[in-house]
Amino acid sequence: MTARTNLAVSYRRAGRNTEAVDLLTKMVADYVRLLGEEHPSTLTARANLATSYRQAERTAEAVALLAKVTADSTRLLGDNHPNTVAVAGALRAWGDEA
Repeated sequence: MTARTNLAVSYRRAGRNTEAVDLLTKMVADYVRLLGEEHPSTLTARANLATSYRQAERTAEAVALLAKVTADSTRLLGDNHPNTVAVAGALRAWGDEA
């Protein structure tokens, strides 16, 4: 799972956005199936997918998904957890750019 996630992130960084989105979409489904909807790794996979949506100029999908990740992270991990702080900050930044 980690290797496939790293590959997807590498695709995104290389500008291979379609491949990144396709692989991360599969990864999210795998994380949900193996670990459940509320596992921190599943939340991270969703955040990675949102970032890939944004880079692929699928802004509405990116913001909607990251808003859900932020809400879920806040509920499950708390306001001050580093993952919550990171996704909430990214969501605010994306909103400022829109």
